[in-house]
Amino acid sequence: MPNRLAHETSPYLLQHADNPVDWWPWSPEAFEEARRRDVPVLLSVGYSSCHWCHVMAHESFEDEATAALVNEHFVAVKVDREERPDVDAVYMEAVQAATGHGGWPMTVFLTPDAAPFYFGTYFPPEPRHGMPSFPEVLDGVHTAWTDRRGEVAEVAERIVKDLAGRSLAVAGEGLPGEEELAAALLGLTREYDATRGGFGGAPKFPPSMALEFLLRHHARTGSEGALQMAADTCEAMARGGIYDQLGGGFARYAVDRAWVVPHFEKMLYDNALLCRVYAHLWKATGSDLARRVALETADFMVRELRTPEGGFASALDADSDDGTGRHVEGAYYAWTPAQLAEVLGEQDAALAATHYGVTEAGTFEHGASVLQLPQEAGPADAGRIASIRTRLHAARERRARPGRDDKIVAAWNGLAIAALAETGALFDRPDLVERATEAADLLVRLHLDDGGRLTRTSKDGRAGANAGVLEDYADTAEGFLALAAVTGEGAWLDFAGLLLDVVLDRFTAEGGALYDTAHDAETLIRRPQDPTDNATPSGWTAAAGALLSYAAHTGSEAHRAAAEGALGVVKALGPRAPRFIGWGLAVAEALLDGPREIAVVGTAADPGFQELRRTALRATTPGAVLAVGAPDGAEFPLLRDRPLVAGSPAAYVCRHFTCDAPVTDPDALARLLR
Repeated sequence: MPNRLAHETSPYLLQHADNPVDWWPWSPEAFEEARRRDVPVLLSVGYSSCHWCHVMAHESFEDEATAALVNEHFVAVKVDREERPDVDAVYMEAVQAATGHGGWPMTVFLTPDAAPFYFGTYFPPEPRHGMPSFPEVLDGVHTAWTDRRGEVAEVAERIVKDLAGRSLAVAGEGLPGEEELAAALLGLTREYDATRGGFGGAPKFPPSMALEFLLRHHARTGSEGALQMAADTCEAMARGGIYDQLGGGFARYAVDRAWVVPHFEKMLYDNALLCRVYAHLWKATGSDLARRVALETADFMVRELRTPEGGFASALDADSDDGTGRHVEGAYYAWTPAQLAEVLGEQDAALAATHYGVTEAGTFEHGASVLQLPQEAGPADAGRIASIRTRLHAARERRARPGRDDKIVAAWNGLAIAALAETGALFDRPDLVERATEAADLLVRLHLDDGGRLTRTSKDGRAGANAGVLEDYADTAEGFLALAAVTGEGAWLDFAGLLLDVVLDRFTAEGGALYDTAHDAETLIRRPQDPTDNATPSGWTAAAGALLSYAAHTGSEAHRAAAEGALGVVKALGPRAPRFIGWGLAVAEALLDGPREIAVVGTAADPGFQELRRTALRATTPGAVLAVGAPDGAEFPLLRDRPLVAGSPAAYVCRHFTCDAPVTDPDALARLLR
């Protein structure tokens, strides 16, 4: 019989709806039930494309004996971390503080007042590698709750008190300047892997936000070292197994230092961020590889993640059926030499094996290899390789596909909107701009109310019940601002302003600090607040960027002051931990550059207007904002009092609404934007 998760919208929760565990969604009723029964709460947090979440589900939550133990002694609460990032953040902070590490599935035992007292991540069904079995953990926690309640209460009280004292006091440090950004660059250089690209050792994650900082720093200062680190890292990732050489798009991370073997799940946010990085790398270098990867990644998002409603799904699983009924990580993506020969024949299989790095020993597991691209095909083989790629992709399409999390997350759709809008405009792909517009329309129609309040998630055209958090407002505003720039439609600027006004009203604190949840959101054991960038820009740094861009568009001193206040955290953390505040550093680069405000006036039918617009779009100027339209266009403040010049289209380049002399020649505009 289905449990209480059967009516949820989260695909992750729905995956557990038929478990014998009597799951509850996160709700006041669950904690009231724990009080009534006088039992602890078992909180299990994960997400639908999490490999080890699936493993623990199969081993423990689908096991009748383990489920009986859970049901007898606990109220079990299941949370999708992507749907409730606030709940995840609060308890992950506790897990990391107590154990020194974190991850998913996250397993936390709480009092009926939601105070945590015992933590872990994945627990195996039997003792393994020094870890207790999950049944042993359940028995131990039950015994402690029954026989040593006073100790449990003391631990819980101490943890809650510790978390409450962790509010940040680094926002009012002043603005980051040349010294802090140079120190951040030096810190990245020290951690840079000069042989394989990227930063640090294994596992290695795509450093998309740090790459944006490096590209912007190069654009502003001319630093060749910054550009080289960005370009070499992008090339290493694009040629590695972390990039899907057949279908485009990036996996979540590589388990090795050389980007060869990925953890195969594909996330919308990674691909949106990296699509934009490669498009910006192309602007800086003209690299054919960067252009190809940007477009292939955009096409992957549209082909594989777009939903019937016009938004973008959250993720693709790492696991899929390997043809024998078993769900195996990487089964959809990896190839053996025999499988190549079956699809291509012996001669083309031999060429494919050389081209894509497929070996008899395999680069992954069980003799299978992840496809890589050690080098581009030579002119003599280019035609055959193109045919091979097409045939392999078609053959892979006949395999069992990885599961898809169809949940629409506002923040991640905002990132996708920005990426598709910019990529489409840069490479003359109006279809990508159309897909971005459709996703933005969905967010306005389904996620946004008349007061500017956002709902975080939706699925199948049905809005979820979870309020948007700071990253939802900030990233959605970022997407709308990018869409306004490439379409010339001022309504998107207005929608961005509506969202950012909510940020100013409900998410800010003293001294420029920002909270992850609104002041009227559900009260947790602590109000989450984290400025550090992780897999995505933090809500804090994303808000700083969107506020700065909006201020550049409108001249709003309130929005600029809020952006500057938020950037104090970059002054404090940038020199010490640049890998973990990359987007904040990128926003700081924009601040130091102005950012530049570009107004292009004319009519769409005029070729001269289109050339000026194209030149403005291709500028590498950090964080520049662009308004295009008719002279004195009412939709954009930047267009007001900006006439044609001698009847010709013109471009105005400004800082703080103080402009250089207008230009009518694209080359002159390009010089102004250097």
